[in-house]
Amino acid sequence: MYEGAIQDLIDELGRLPGVGPKSAQRIAFHILSADPADVTRLATVLNRVKDQVRFCTTCFNVAESEQCRICRDPRRSNEYLCVVEEPKDVVAVERTGEFRGRYHVLGGAINPLEGIGPDNLRVRELMSRLGSGEVKELILATDPNTEGEATATYIALLVKPMGIAVTRLASGLPVGGDLEYADEITLGRAFEGRRAV
Repeated sequence: MYEGAIQDLIDELGRLPGVGPKSAQRIAFHILSADPADVTRLATVLNRVKDQVRFCTTCFNVAESEQCRICRDPRRSNEYLCVVEEPKDVVAVERTGEFRGRYHVLGGAINPLEGIGPDNLRVRELMSRLGSGEVKELILATDPNTEGEATATYIALLVKPMGIAVTRLASGLPVGGDLEYADEITLGRAFEGRRAV
């Protein structure tokens, strides 16, 4: 246990997701031994992020203005809306270069064990967007885990009566993977989602 500013820094770093006590200590001592210009640059960027970055008023992706660059892009189709859990998921889908529609970021997934229900997500805002009648297909791209599946099922049940096509991203075996290392659920989904060649 350290004292003063260094312990405060370790404590604050340890509050970050995925940073345990040892990592927090390692980062703190790295900052302590780093060039003062590097530390100042880091502090400036952290302050700038808090001052300038907000959530898009349309899709809730990260943005530096009222709308994100995707919502401002007139070349994007309004007929396809991809629902994701977090802004980092938008980046993952965008990297594929396959999707040219719009997004809706829920801000998480249904997780009753952590007290997160549909009212804690941006489901109302999603339903409001779907009410315009422009969306022809809603693509559910939530994580393929229990929480993501529960969220996708909940949204699908809400949307189906609206006459909008609801699809879910396919799941199965990764490219380059071995069958022997696949778990039963992944292998089962790969069989369910098989297609003609």
